[in-house]
Amino acid sequence: MDTPKPNIELINSFELALPKIIAMAPRRGNLTGFDPAKLAAASGTPAKDPWARAEAWRYSGPFSRFNRLKGGLPGLGIASVAFAAYCGYEYLFLNDGHGGEHGQDH
Repeated sequence: MDTPKPNIELINSFELALPKIIAMAPRRGNLTGFDPAKLAAASGTPAKDPWARAEAWRYSGPFSRFNRLKGGLPGLGIASVAFAAYCGYEYLFLNDGHGGEHGQDH
């Protein structure tokens, strides 16, 4: 059985014509007519932010980052001081004096 050989001339002519077909294809724009490049060129950067004054209160005064974190755990400071004082009191005054004698009667 003989296998059919590919037509080399046809393949070569198609390879040569392919770039021409692609180059001749019409460019299709967006169906809606919207062009993002034109929008970016027209908008640019705003000279002044119209919402700057309305947003300023979020980052100053009682709403600053430090004040928000400070109010997050309101009793942490006084609780840690009270706990440290209790640990010191227990260490100094509540020593039962046994000193680790676990084998005998207490």
